[in-house]
Amino acid sequence: MNPRPSRSFLLFLICVVLNTVLCTAADEPAWNGHTPPGSNTPKPFTPYYVAPGAKGYSSSSPFIQYKGDWQIVYSPNFNHKAVHCTCQKQAIFSFSFNGTGVEWFGNCDKRHGTASVYIDKNLAGVVNTYCNTTSLRLNQRQFSTFSLQPGFHRLVIENSGEGCIDLNDIVVTRVEQPSRHALRRQFHRRSSASDWTLEVDGSTGVNAMQLAVISETHAIVIDKVEHNPLTINGHPAWASLFELKTRQVTPLEMQSNSFCAGGSFLSNGTLINVGGNPVVADHTSAADFGDKDGLQAIRIIEPCDDDGHCSIRISEFHDSVRMASPRWYNTVLRIDDGSAMIIGGSKKGGWINNDTVNNPTYEYYPPKDIHGSNGMPINSPFLKDTLNSNLFPIAFSLPDGRVFLAANNDAMIYDWKTDTEERLPPIPNGVRVTYPMTGTGLLLPLSSGNNYTPEVLLCGGSTVDDKKPGSQISSQDPASSQCSRMVLTKEGIQAGWEVDHMPDARLMPDAVLLPTGQIIIVNGAGSGISGYGNVVNQVGVSNAANPVLTPVLYNLSADLGSRFNSQGMPSSSIPRLYHSVATLTPDASIMIAGSNPNLDRSEIEYGTEYRVEWLSPPYMRGARPEIRKHKGNVGFKETSSIDVNRLKSDSDLKLVLMDLGFVTHSVHSNSRMVYLDIHRISGNTLSFEGPPSGGVYPPGPAFMFLVEDGVPSEGVKVMVGDGNSPEVNQKAIENVLKSTQPDQYEKSKGNQGSNDDDSE
Repeated sequence: MNPRPSRSFLLFLICVVLNTVLCTAADEPAWNGHTPPGSNTPKPFTPYYVAPGAKGYSSSSPFIQYKGDWQIVYSPNFNHKAVHCTCQKQAIFSFSFNGTGVEWFGNCDKRHGTASVYIDKNLAGVVNTYCNTTSLRLNQRQFSTFSLQPGFHRLVIENSGEGCIDLNDIVVTRVEQPSRHALRRQFHRRSSASDWTLEVDGSTGVNAMQLAVISETHAIVIDKVEHNPLTINGHPAWASLFELKTRQVTPLEMQSNSFCAGGSFLSNGTLINVGGNPVVADHTSAADFGDKDGLQAIRIIEPCDDDGHCSIRISEFHDSVRMASPRWYNTVLRIDDGSAMIIGGSKKGGWINNDTVNNPTYEYYPPKDIHGSNGMPINSPFLKDTLNSNLFPIAFSLPDGRVFLAANNDAMIYDWKTDTEERLPPIPNGVRVTYPMTGTGLLLPLSSGNNYTPEVLLCGGSTVDDKKPGSQISSQDPASSQCSRMVLTKEGIQAGWEVDHMPDARLMPDAVLLPTGQIIIVNGAGSGISGYGNVVNQVGVSNAANPVLTPVLYNLSADLGSRFNSQGMPSSSIPRLYHSVATLTPDASIMIAGSNPNLDRSEIEYGTEYRVEWLSPPYMRGARPEIRKHKGNVGFKETSSIDVNRLKSDSDLKLVLMDLGFVTHSVHSNSRMVYLDIHRISGNTLSFEGPPSGGVYPPGPAFMFLVEDGVPSEGVKVMVGDGNSPEVNQKAIENVLKSTQPDQYEKSKGNQGSNDDDSE
């Protein structure tokens, strides 16, 4: 090292030291507040993190070599009390390592500049360590790559001389399988034209705990607060915008902890993300990351344009927009008037629900004054009776306006307008279908051919006793292969559940409706129950094991016993367990993402998964029909026309509306498919009639597909109904705000939002 640094560099070092002392929570209010486990002293929540399975090296490590004018700066605010800094052009540091990924962490402010990054003598990129802040922003991820081949590599960083750079730490990821962060494209299988394909392409940047397609070009991904590799405003992001065609990802800022929140679109296309976890220091979150409690949060996400330049913001107004009660693991459902029904959940973080923390109520957004509630929660006997395994209840809005609910081993139909319940026969054979014995469910396609008669399908789950403590439950307890189906008419209910079985037992499966009317089931585990850190024989810390890697197709019109088929299906190499998702996308392929049965980002089995898979049916590889022109909205009982491109003049055509749903924890909230009545086809013009009511298709966004001889077009986004907001009852809103306080369950306020239960 140069023993005589320049005067300008000495001034820089002085500024560095002063800034590390002066960098307070007031400087960065949106990203300070992190309290490391075992400490009561808040520290900034920075991107720096050494995940389980990774290895960190401080800047003073003997494995790091320096060349040029480098100086050591000491401060208690650095991770290891010291950093190495340089402002000299072409000064370098180098580091040899054995792994599949490497991250360089340093600091940034207005004095920092650019550097060239080389991996194995190849230029990997030019990074800019400048940030527009006068105070030093600590422990920022300056460079990362997670797609290296297993083996030895050499990292070299060279300063461009346009400013200063520094080194706090290096983190090396070592996994034998392809990196869970990898962006490169991989085909699991190339097969014949009649087979399905599975491709790895893209990274979500944050774990995909929650997923919703918001336009023809974009999906939103929402996680809990943790050390994701995607960064925004100096801290790890826990939400991202995913571009469906280019696979590009953009971080999104979020104020509160969205851990295990629910979500739904409203009649005007606004997406709400509801509930979450409080500001906690242990157990169900790794630390106090956010600066706001998420338990009562209603996050507002406005629609974006479909021109490929989607820009959205997640807004929170805890003083004026909030729930009346705290909810974690709640289901949110758009009902027939276009508003959102918020169902159940727990009053605070934990694991299996219990009477102490259960929130057996409904409320609505916007708040309603019904049944004397004046916007406040309405009690649900069903959600009391279904303890303990009743979180994230499965819910569908039915054509008559009532709501189907399944929780634990039970089901009912709820009339929200009269506050009455109709209990249904229990789910057969003791199978439980909601968290943590998680199954999945769908409302089967609706059509005028049978007068929009509703039928539901529930698949997977577990028969584990939900009264057992975790010490008596094993990750090897078998999941259920059962699928139960019921027609929700008087005669169908009397006939009871029709039982079928998947080829493989699955806990935490995802069932996705296809425009063809078929269902594809993906993801899940063959044993255990949902969550992490609770049972015996954990794998890593996962409560579940034996991932099911092969999708299965369900043909709902086939005879009982012959509806499931995995022929021609590719098998994945990526376990998709707890906190995994899947959704149909507008091009009619299936996006599969997520898996994170961990307290925080982890690289051990089963680690945090960021790779995205694309499951493509055979119709993706041939000629397809096309919707070329449409007016953008579909009115109830209204005759409309679209311009189409058909493959043949004598083909069988179907026109379908689909809600792709808000997906989390195997609950595909609002997922729906409605066949529209085609009146006339003249040349390239097809006229059709909109759905008869908001019961058949609740007003709000939809994707329209033209299906020709079993081959769907790409979907186009439309609005069903008039596109107006749901009715607002100002008195009910005022009463909720008067009767509650913002973030009133936050631990710092001495209420029950603190988490003193087992981890999730």
